[in-house]
Amino acid sequence: MFSYFANPERFERLARVVTPWAWGGAAVLFAIGLPWALVISPPDYQQSETVRIMYVHVPSAWLAMAAYAGLGVSSFIYFIWRHNLADLAARALAPAGAVFAALCLVTGALWGRPMWGAWWVWDARLTSMLVLLLLYLGYMALRAAIEDEKLAARAGSILAMAGLINLPIIKFSVDWWNTLHQPASVIRFDGPTIHASKLWPLSVMALAFTALLTALVFSTMRTLILERRAAVLERKREQRLEAEASEGFAE
Repeated sequence: MFSYFANPERFERLARVVTPWAWGGAAVLFAIGLPWALVISPPDYQQSETVRIMYVHVPSAWLAMAAYAGLGVSSFIYFIWRHNLADLAARALAPAGAVFAALCLVTGALWGRPMWGAWWVWDARLTSMLVLLLLYLGYMALRAAIEDEKLAARAGSILAMAGLINLPIIKFSVDWWNTLHQPASVIRFDGPTIHASKLWPLSVMALAFTALLTALVFSTMRTLILERRAAVLERKREQRLEAEASEGFAE
């Protein structure tokens, strides 16, 4: 499946179909999810209106982790098989994932202040999520610091694959250590413990964030493909001009 769409032209045809649907789906889901989550859903009996931060915080956390998983898998595919499209996918996932990770930390601080009495604590879940953001930023900084594109892609792949070890730490940190962060209440082996009045709007918001991530990644990948094509055409133009200049000088 991946080998088929590893061809940029085939991917371009797929992206032309998926991208507008993803943007449209995100718009519709946010139009439904935001008023449902922020206005219609009932307040929590303990957290009152503060619980509404959950509808942005939790999907941001999920998508930040999912995007990094995609970044790691794409980097592995590029590192082993040298598929350029996998490298483009990694490059597209990094900034989007960094935004979701930052949004998760900001909303977590806003939520933590009234619940814990502090904007930040060096809790295992919070700290590992901060490490995730730093991994995103480190990946992008490393790519930008190396001029040789192939060397940058290889170095970035190694960093991205090494950072995958942080994902299970984020997921199971509340089980492995005594932390302030509450345990999972949605993705559990024994089923969600959150009430349906909050689970449904949370699910819609999670789908909206997923559609948004899909739209951002596909749009960025299409842009990167066009940039590479433009760079190739520019190099060919320069080579042609140099060849013509050399012929004119010889004459």
